[in-house]
This record gives sequence, structure tokens and C-alpha cells, in this order.
Amino acid sequence: MTTDLATLNTLDRVAFVTLLGGVFEHAAWVAEGAFTARPFADIAALHGAMMGVVRAASPEERRAFLNGHPELAGPEARARSMTADSVSEQGSAALDRMPQADANAFDRLNAAYRGKFGFPFIVAVRGRDRAEILRIFEARVLRGEAEEEATALDEIALITRMRLDRLLA
Repeated sequence: MTTDLATLNTLDRVAFVTLLGGVFEHAAWVAEGAFTARPFADIAALHGAMMGVVRAASPEERRAFLNGHPELAGPEARARSMTADSVSEQGSAALDRMPQADANAFDRLNAAYRGKFGFPFIVAVRGRDRAEILRIFEARVLRGEAEEEATALDEIALITRMRLDRLLA
């Protein structure tokens, strides 16, 4: 369902969270937290409020939030048990249909990344091809933990802004 910003600003809490609860992966609490910042002048203000909720969360809440995201081309993708948005996004980069060598590379990188950082690798895949994503993945697994958590949140900001743009007419 899509709506416009004027209508969004008039929704009650339940309808607001129902509409926006899936924008942030398995984290309706983000929409819940942003509700009180209404009315929003534009999508950027709405997105800023939602990202503010994420960034204001405790370190434990942020870590749980990051762990709510699927691995790229990982077991959830193969089982098709991701959210519809994630299926579409990973499919846009052909991560749902790749040669075994690439699948093996993703499996190796996913394991190394999760082992080092304790959460899955998160990147905005729309507009990127598999080779570019693999290059980014290989570079980011070498970073420090604080830098990588900040980058993961920045990537979530890109992903969720694209989702809001599609959701709000």
C-alpha cells in the first residue's frame, strides 16, 4: 500500500506503525518511536526521525537491530524466508541466481564478517552488481568494529530511504 505524506501525517499510531513498521527490517519499534515527531514536512524529515530512533537506541538494541537483517545471499535468501523488500532488493542484484563460485565467496565472507563483527554484512544493493558488492564486502570485512557498525547504519539509511520513497507517493 502506498500513501502520500499528508495522509501519513493524519494517521493514528496503529495505522502509522502498520504502514511504516516494515520499512526497517523486523523493527516496527522504529516507526513507533518516530510517530511522535509528526507532522513531517517531507520524506527526508520522516526518514531523519526514523534514523534518529535507531541511532538513539542503546548499543544492545542497535546490535539486536543489526542482527535482524538477513545475510546477503545467505541461508534466508536461499530458503526465501526474508521480507518481501529484502527478496526484491537482493534479487535486483541477482544475488538469488549466481554461479556456485560467487555463492561460495558470499558464504565465506558472510562467515568471516559475522565472526568478526557479530552481525551480518549490510549494504544497499539496489543499483549495484554482484561484482561491486563482493568488492565492497571484501574491503569492509577488514575494518574496525566501530567504523563498520557506523557504515552498516549508513547503509541501512540508504536502504530505508529507498523503501520510503517507494512507499510514499
